[in-house]
Amino acid sequence: MKTTVYQFEHSPYCIPVTQALFALGVPFAVKNISNADRKEVIELTAGAYYQVPVLVHEDQVVFESAPDSTDVARYVDRVFAGGRLFPAGHDGLQRILIPYIEDQVEGVTFQLVDPRYLRAMTDVVERTMIRRHKERKFGAGCVEAWERDRERLTAVADALLEPFDLMLQHRTFLLGDAPVFADFALFGILGNLTYRGFNQLPSGQKSLAAWQQRLQNFRFA
Repeated sequence: MKTTVYQFEHSPYCIPVTQALFALGVPFAVKNISNADRKEVIELTAGAYYQVPVLVHEDQVVFESAPDSTDVARYVDRVFAGGRLFPAGHDGLQRILIPYIEDQVEGVTFQLVDPRYLRAMTDVVERTMIRRHKERKFGAGCVEAWERDRERLTAVADALLEPFDLMLQHRTFLLGDAPVFADFALFGILGNLTYRGFNQLPSGQKSLAAWQQRLQNFRFA
């Protein structure tokens, strides 16, 4: 069975999918997509989608149906994980945790990543496309504003991550002894935040750092 994830390598929404597949022992390939050329994704989805991740599993092409959907993760859960990513007993808690992680936390952390990511990018077309996309959404000069506001944004991100460190002082994973999708979602946010060493985890949040390493090495039995 051939499985391919079309992704941006640093995406906080792609990392959870690839890490979950890895933890599940599913053989898969990755295809990194350029921000400057999304033709392959558009063709795969027959024009219905241009973002990532897109999961191709045999003859199935799976992508998100809405900005806040978890269609790709739920497909992985249904086909490969046997319900372990979205166990019924944690459904209510995950409905609270996942939006907090993907909206509230990511809404700050990406502002710490993007200025450094853009500065390191050598492809002028790709760099321009990303900048224009950000400026259409957040206004002209937003990238420079995030860089100037870096100290405050770091403090806000640290505060948003602190509840997870507190939770992980008493649990192996967020909701128990095994990870659920909320763990992988948070792992994706932190993977994006620390991509290429652009940022570090909060120095005082030792339990969060230990959890990140634990999940990095975790394999489902």
